[in-house]
Amino acid sequence: MAGVIQTTVRRSMPASLLLRVRHRSPGLASCLVGGALAAGLGLAAFTVLVMLLWVSSPYPDSGPGGALHIAASLWLLAHGVELVRVDTLSGAPAPMGVLPLLLVAVPVWLLHRAARDTAEGGARADARLVPGRTAWAGVVLGYLAVAAPAALYAAGGALRPSWTWTVTCVPLVAVVAAGAGVWTAYGRPSGPLEQVLGAVLPRGVRHLVLGPDGRPGVAARAAAAGATVLVAGGAVLLAVSLGLHAGETRRAFGRLTEGWSGWAAVLLLCVTLLPNAAVWAAAYALGPGFLLGAGTSVTPLGAQAAPLLPPFPLLAAVPDPGAGTVLHGAVAALPLTAGVVVGWFVGRGAVTGKGRFGVWAAGRTAGAAAFAAGLSGVLLALLAGLAGGPLGTVALARFGPVWWQVGLATAAWLGLTAAATALTVRAWRLRRTHGRGDRRHRPGRAGRAVAPPRPARRMPRPRRGWFGGRKPGRGTPGAEDEPYLLLDPDPDDDGPRDAPSAPGLPDPFTSDDALSPTAHDSRAGRQNPGDAERPDFGEA
Repeated sequence: MAGVIQTTVRRSMPASLLLRVRHRSPGLASCLVGGALAAGLGLAAFTVLVMLLWVSSPYPDSGPGGALHIAASLWLLAHGVELVRVDTLSGAPAPMGVLPLLLVAVPVWLLHRAARDTAEGGARADARLVPGRTAWAGVVLGYLAVAAPAALYAAGGALRPSWTWTVTCVPLVAVVAAGAGVWTAYGRPSGPLEQVLGAVLPRGVRHLVLGPDGRPGVAARAAAAGATVLVAGGAVLLAVSLGLHAGETRRAFGRLTEGWSGWAAVLLLCVTLLPNAAVWAAAYALGPGFLLGAGTSVTPLGAQAAPLLPPFPLLAAVPDPGAGTVLHGAVAALPLTAGVVVGWFVGRGAVTGKGRFGVWAAGRTAGAAAFAAGLSGVLLALLAGLAGGPLGTVALARFGPVWWQVGLATAAWLGLTAAATALTVRAWRLRRTHGRGDRRHRPGRAGRAVAPPRPARRMPRPRRGWFGGRKPGRGTPGAEDEPYLLLDPDPDDDGPRDAPSAPGLPDPFTSDDALSPTAHDSRAGRQNPGDAERPDFGEA
């Protein structure tokens, strides 16, 4: 009897250890499951697609095992892993490093969604936020727990992943995407971004990237707009070139394969490579162009013949070999347009900018435009590096644009155009403002000074969980976790806080009762019973 009591009362060592881990790390199990589920869904999506193509093919090269190996390899390729083909005619392994940019969206979205939902505590609307580090580490570890056996399985196929790229790219994608998901669950606080920017940028430049209210700064918005114009313009150039070479594009489908299943596979491959082709076209418009093999460049000044190219439909858009014409040189309108867009954003922000700088001087406006052009160059260089890669050895070792050339060309084109446009927009808006008069600086009806309005806080909309349950975002009424700033604010970032208020009017900047959540709720006639204390973003 005593032995029975001893056995039932005392817990075994592994069970006690698991209880302690669970008590110290709330939500860790659900985070591990969420990461494993994200990896499993991505693998399942690629497996279903490859198996459908294998079943519909009238002459498959291998059995179902080979198709499953290819599905696992393509899933790793979506993370940026370089594949190696071993069954070549020469017997030498041939690398395949061109990453279809559209495939990257699958693992990134799944990881982001899993990390966001697990950090929010599941599908229940009243769930507490899981500590940020716990959610982040749990999702990443769960994802890697599925990715490791998948990489081992893919190593036995015809397309084998490179282990150097595998141990680098897969954890990197998991860490970045999961971190972005946890950051979104916590309402996108500006503190983590300010920590990074504070370490690499001086204070005057830092506010051009991240504003005092936590929103993207003027230079960040302008750089994103310029990069978007370049990529979108590249897509337009690609469509125009494919239309001019419509006959060659149509014949390429028939030369590659026969039957509707083969045409569907080629069409699907072309769709996944469309973002790559748009980046290639943008690099062509910028001047550096792209490579179709070692020593074979294609630029607006001229294109060299590439005899080893396969009859692929997207390659039909490549200009014909020979010297460039006036029509080829007309693509320079794309970087000029992007520079004008960047300059318009900076010039508009130079007049309506808030903080200690007020209306920017001409030198600061030109410097901000040059800085925004540099940020656009960084973005295009990153896209150019991801859009290219090797397709073999020797002559096929380099395909796509050269990333550093594209970045320098973007900064040069956009820097000159954006600076001139920003100064012009600034002068025009200042002239119009002085002509009509600025009402913000006019005295009120009773001679009282009118205080400038404070920037409104963004209120995130409720989001849906994995199973349709709505989750309140941080910053919504009923959540106590507000975005925070870790940097010391500038003395004049939010206007003249120390200015004395007018007689008979309460001071909105010094009255704590007027801005407190309790006073706000009492005025609105409602309370927030669901305002339970939630863990901080960096809480372990």
